[in-house]
Amino acid sequence: MRHKAHARTPAPGIALAAPRVSPFAPPEPPEPRSAHPRVLRAQAMGFCFGVRDALAIARAVPRPQDVTIHGQLVHNESITAELHRRGFASVDEADRDASPTSDAVLITAHGISNAQRRRLEAAGKTLIDTTCPLVRRAHDAATRLASGGPRNSGGRHVLVIGRRGHVEVLGLTGDLPSFDVVESPRDVRNYPHQRLGVVCQTTSADRDVELILAAIRAANPQADIAFVDTVCQPTRDRQEAIERLLDEVTVLVVVGGKASNNTRRLADRAAERGRPAHHIQGPADLDAAWFHPADVVGLTAGTSTPDDVIDAVELALNRLLESR
Repeated sequence: MRHKAHARTPAPGIALAAPRVSPFAPPEPPEPRSAHPRVLRAQAMGFCFGVRDALAIARAVPRPQDVTIHGQLVHNESITAELHRRGFASVDEADRDASPTSDAVLITAHGISNAQRRRLEAAGKTLIDTTCPLVRRAHDAATRLASGGPRNSGGRHVLVIGRRGHVEVLGLTGDLPSFDVVESPRDVRNYPHQRLGVVCQTTSADRDVELILAAIRAANPQADIAFVDTVCQPTRDRQEAIERLLDEVTVLVVVGGKASNNTRRLADRAAERGRPAHHIQGPADLDAAWFHPADVVGLTAGTSTPDDVIDAVELALNRLLESR
């Protein structure tokens, strides 16, 4: 007598195993790639805390018409225009040795040397200091290396890894009796000093620092070399975010001021990774010819780029891509 088959009913509290899937079953089809370009934002970009704090201090000044900004508060054209509309005067960064006529002087986030600070104070100026604390840390490290530190073990010839002529670098070197600025491994030579100290512009790229430091050590085997890593964490966060973003995109848009060192380095890194990069200051700079169907467009920005400018670029970028 044949027995009728019954479905198994699991005992209470016991789950049946999932049915086995044949290893020869066809794989799930990949998600279709969009026929239109799309935009991916970097996980870290835009204002760092030093820039945000500097701008907050400037915006809180009750009488901007009585204050001269010692250079550009930050390297961003939209911020510079805003401050001028509010009534701030400014000294050109190429002429920072000039003495402002106003009673108050606002020191920018990039900082100044102690020698410049003393000169302004001796002229009777009230200083409104927005120097980024991480820039101040780099200043302190450079001056300690030059002086020999608290043990006064003999000063060092200081090598500053950074952009020659950049306002932060000018501030870093302004108090040093003996220094060189090193932009790339090609600048490195054998220095006629037994004791060398090395610091970095805070917005330097870690990759650049590693290569330059290795070149310094190779070219100066006779020297006692002390290195203080003064690259700031916000810069590192943005560099790490751009590496992840470049793994996923085919073209990059970088938003920031033309004079911004860290913004320029973001665009440079894309080129090093073989991705087309377009450094713009705002949505009006976008060009539809840069993008092609099925592109994945990365969006990032330097540490001196305001959030509203980034958002405006993203909005304009999406509209431009949707219209293609």
